[in-house]
Amino acid sequence: MPEPTAAAPASPSARPGPDPVAGAPAPDPPLTVAELRELDRRHVWHPYGPMPGTADPLVVESASGVRLRLAEETYGQREVVDGMSSWWSAIHGYRHPALDEAARDQLGRMSHVMFGGLTHEPAVRLARRLAGIAPGDLEHVFLSDSGSVAVEVAVKMCLQYWRSTGRPAKRRLLTWRGGYHGDTWHPMSVCDPEGGMHHLWSGTLPRQVFADAPPEGFDAPPDAAYLRGLRETVARHADELAAVIVEPVVQGAGGMRFHSPAYVRALRELCDEYGVLLILDEIATGFGRTGTLFAAEHAGVVPDVLCLGKALTGGYLSMAATLCSPRVAEGIARGSVPVLAHGPTFMGNPLAAALANASLDLLLSRDWAAGVRRIEAGLRSGLAPAAALPGVREVRVLGAIGVVRLDHDVDLAAATRAAVREGVWLRPFRDAVYTMPPYVTGDADVARICAAVCAAAREG
Repeated sequence: MPEPTAAAPASPSARPGPDPVAGAPAPDPPLTVAELRELDRRHVWHPYGPMPGTADPLVVESASGVRLRLAEETYGQREVVDGMSSWWSAIHGYRHPALDEAARDQLGRMSHVMFGGLTHEPAVRLARRLAGIAPGDLEHVFLSDSGSVAVEVAVKMCLQYWRSTGRPAKRRLLTWRGGYHGDTWHPMSVCDPEGGMHHLWSGTLPRQVFADAPPEGFDAPPDAAYLRGLRETVARHADELAAVIVEPVVQGAGGMRFHSPAYVRALRELCDEYGVLLILDEIATGFGRTGTLFAAEHAGVVPDVLCLGKALTGGYLSMAATLCSPRVAEGIARGSVPVLAHGPTFMGNPLAAALANASLDLLLSRDWAAGVRRIEAGLRSGLAPAAALPGVREVRVLGAIGVVRLDHDVDLAAATRAAVREGVWLRPFRDAVYTMPPYVTGDADVARICAAVCAAAREG
């Protein structure tokens, strides 16, 4: 047998570099809680906060199940039950074994690859899954990286549809007051123009058409006078309207207001009658939060465009989706620019898509609706005493959403302190102390959340 040929010496350019572990600098020593707070105040710009920061946020060390572990004891507590699902996204809680395993498995394959000219199984499976569970014929799926961008994409779809079909004058949007659709440019233009901070941008945002907010009450009979006014508004602006965009059934960050599904049905009928597209923003309400998989199902309608986000990945990573009907996609394809002019760098991220698939597997493999009904019953029972508290205007519950509305703006610091003393994390805003707990929250913890909401309403 001939001797094996010796390998040629490696050229300098082919030689391996230094061992990345051996050559790495020593890690920084752990920071104390005081150091974390000081650096946070100096460098970290928190949502809706000033810079430098003026309030000390709670430092979270870890999370598991429905509990957040704090880095130090705060108001007598080291652990708090998360009553917010991390802004409504962590529907399965934290460190769920199935989601952790999905993340590890996908990391072993690839964490990211560009979506332009390439595709991969996690994103294809997710698009097929979303098209299969969405209402009606919403079979085309555009994946992006946040709910606000999903709304931007939805608006762009509708504007480009009318431009491509020879109606470029149809470029305004109609919505109703009291809504919230995100903090980027076009979404801000259809948020409530007076609530929140979006009034700062009046005169610079696109000028949209606002109808009055729908009358409150999920079970309230529809108001005939309101419906007449809605019809008049759509009819008056039909020639310039590209789309109507609303949050169906629940207006979330705009005020946690519930309204009758009849108003969503009326919008679908008006859009069909006057030739306007309908966008439903289900970033907050999608995936079971209101008791149906999508809030549109309460109304029995199918939008032309649907926005999803938040709970899509079970709260693990940021990902959103904009779904549209064949009519919208085919209309865009008929234009001089036959492609949707949008392409985020992290579009279709494989790691996020794999987690979204695992989250949907978890949700749909069990009787999620029964779980939401159980939480709803606990919220109705536990929040009922709040109605008798001074300063409480009303108590609302729908699905896994509980709201105590005050007759004044919440004192955020006092309300937070009261909730944490009860062992619960809440984040009230404006005149609402509310909760959207993870679907895996047990009955005892639902009761604890309700006690904390009542305490926050009483002291805030």
